[in-house]
Order: sequence, then C-alpha cells, then structure tokens
Amino acid sequence: MFLHVIDAKYIDGFRIWIKFNDGASGEIDLSSDLGEGVFEPLKELNYFREFSLEGHTLSWKNGADFAPEYLREKIN
Repeated sequence: MFLHVIDAKYIDGFRIWIKFNDGASGEIDLSSDLGEGVFEPLKELNYFREFSLEGHTLSWKNGADFAPEYLREKIN
C-alpha cells in the first residue's frame, strides 16, 4: 500500500494536523524544514497556510511539497 495524505488542517505557526490512509494522524511541525529554494516562500506564514492536497501529499502553489513518508515520520 502506498502512503497517502487524506486530510490536513492548519493549526498555527508552522504546525499542521495530518491524516494518512494507513489510519495514522497527528500534528507535524514543519518550521525546521523550510530552508532555501522552493521551500523559501513557505517561511511566510500566510503563504504556508495556503497548502492543498495534491499528488497524495501537502502541496503549495509554487510546487513545493513533502513526501508523504517524510511527513508520516514527523507526527508527534
């Protein structure tokens, strides 16, 4: 079974509640993952909040996304 993000909701700061197709869910904090390149615009909180679910993961308008497996490992 391939891992997919099936639901996500913005919490605050750079934290998102996320749910996967394997039943796992929880909060993730992406504040330490917003470096350079395609992730640079995500440091702007208003931009960060405007994610969508595309390609089975979180995605932003500029093409930034995170692998679902990576997000799954970050659940608190």
